[in-house]
Amino acid sequence: MSESMSEKNETVNMSVQIAERSYPLKVQQSDEEKMNNAAKLVNDRIKEYQRNYAGKDKQDYMAMCLLNLAVENLNAQHETQQTNRLLEEKLSRLEGILSGTSQ
Repeated sequence: MSESMSEKNETVNMSVQIAERSYPLKVQQSDEEKMNNAAKLVNDRIKEYQRNYAGKDKQDYMAMCLLNLAVENLNAQHETQQTNRLLEEKLSRLEGILSGTSQ
């Protein structure tokens, strides 16, 4: 393994702030930027819920954000499964065509 690859797999300490609260984390160095982007996404969603649903507490906003992101994740998984099924069907048809013409 190259040195740059092993450096990216090193664990680093970092801290993210979500809903004005700091959370210390240990993550793979290669995931550090993703963690920061995810924290920003969560904070942006929380701010959106605060604007749209005033009067709730932070736990409510965090729960709404969590539920929304979980639904998006499930939708993405479903889309991926559908895409994989379509690709498998097309690959199978292509293999059938190629095996029919190679004889």
